[in-house]
Amino acid sequence: MTNKLTQFTAHYSQNSLLSALKKSAFTLAETLIVMGIIGVVAALTLPNLNSSTGDKEKVTKVKKIYSNLNDAMGRAIAVYGPYSDWSLATASTPAYDENILRIAGRLMEFMKFSKDCGTNNSGNSSCFSGSNIGIGLNYSFITSDGTGVAIATNGIYVDIDGPNKGTNTPSKDIFAFNINNESGEITPYGDISMSTLSCGCFTNKSFECTAWVVNMDNMDYWKCPDKLSETVTSCK
Repeated sequence: MTNKLTQFTAHYSQNSLLSALKKSAFTLAETLIVMGIIGVVAALTLPNLNSSTGDKEKVTKVKKIYSNLNDAMGRAIAVYGPYSDWSLATASTPAYDENILRIAGRLMEFMKFSKDCGTNNSGNSSCFSGSNIGIGLNYSFITSDGTGVAIATNGIYVDIDGPNKGTNTPSKDIFAFNINNESGEITPYGDISMSTLSCGCFTNKSFECTAWVVNMDNMDYWKCPDKLSETVTSCK
């Protein structure tokens, strides 16, 4: 009697469990609906996520080359003396091309680079694609991490993903830096005053955006320029 009762109870329990599992399982239609919802959400969020990640990588690259250039300049000054003594940046002689050659050579001496493209007058070389953005005479090279650098008569231009990648667009992958004629200090082009931002960066996406990237750690001027200001520094 006990064995029969035990078998009946076990059989009943298994049937109940199977029944409960059948009732709790998703149907094919329900599964497809859930997968469809997940797909829609992913389609809406992944582009923004990828864009945000890409922008962060670009900001990191801009700040890295900014730091490396200043470090190289500091080392050059330590070896060759005050920048104003050897750059002759404001003098009529030597010629601009000789001046650029000297500055570029002394910066490169303290930087790791993979390719030296020398001086060119067209603004376009295998190291830096600058002819489409008005860069004339310059001395260009590629750093060991693939950044294109052009030392020009009016400052330093960097292409953070090199000449063969990206769009070669100011404030998107090409950025600019000034060199102080006296101290040799390298600073991001532009400033973060509202007048400069409204006319240069927010409206025209020009090289003035370099200062925004370095100071604000983002490229949100491409996403919500109408919301940004000196105090509102991101789209969040």
